[in-house]
Amino acid sequence: MSTLDLGEVVVKAPKRKVPRWRKMSPLSYILLTLVGFISVFPFYWMVIVASNGNEEISKEVPTLIIGPRLFEVIGHVFEANEYFGISMWNTVFVGTIVAAAQVFFSSVAGFAFAKLNFKGRKFLVLFVIGTMMLPSQLGIIPLYMLVASLGWMNTLTALIVPALVTAFGVFWMRQIIDAQVPNELLEAASIDGAGVFLIYWRIVFPL
Repeated sequence: MSTLDLGEVVVKAPKRKVPRWRKMSPLSYILLTLVGFISVFPFYWMVIVASNGNEEISKEVPTLIIGPRLFEVIGHVFEANEYFGISMWNTVFVGTIVAAAQVFFSSVAGFAFAKLNFKGRKFLVLFVIGTMMLPSQLGIIPLYMLVASLGWMNTLTALIVPALVTAFGVFWMRQIIDAQVPNELLEAASIDGAGVFLIYWRIVFPL
C-alpha cells in the first residue's frame, strides 16, 4: 500500500506592524545624538581643564585633548583630602543599591497596578499620582525626625532607605508595563501554571 508524502506544512505568522509613533526617523537619531553630546561634553571639558595648564585653556582656540597631567591632578586630590576616597566609595555604594532597588520595587508595584486586578487598585494608582503633586520640600522635616527617631543619623541607611522606591518610578513602570506587555502573554504563562511572581520575574522583568 502506497503512502502519500505531503511534506512539511509551514505556517508563517503574520507580521506585526510597528506603530508609526514608534518608528525612528533619521532626524530623530540626529537630535538624540546631539542631545547626548551636549549632555556629556561638560564632563569631558571638566577633564580637559583639570589635565591641562592655563596656557592651553586660555588660548583663543582651546585644546580639546586630555592633557598629560590628569593622573597627577587626581593624585593631588586624594592627597589633599584623605576622605575623598571614602566619599567616592559611599557615592558608588549608595547609588548602586538605590538604582537596583528602584528598578526592582518600582517594577513590582508597576506590574501589580498594570496587570493585576485587586480591590482598591484604581484608588492606589490615583494616590501614587497624587503624591507626585506634593513638593518634596514638605517632607524634609518629617523625614529628618523619622531618621533621628530610628537612630540613623550620620549613617548610609538614612540615604538608602528613603530612596528605595519613589512614586514617579512606580507610575513610570506602570505605564511602560501596561503599554509593552500584552495580556495574552501573561494569560498563556498563567495557563501553563506560572504563579504571579514567576510571571513577573520570567516575563515582565526581562521585558
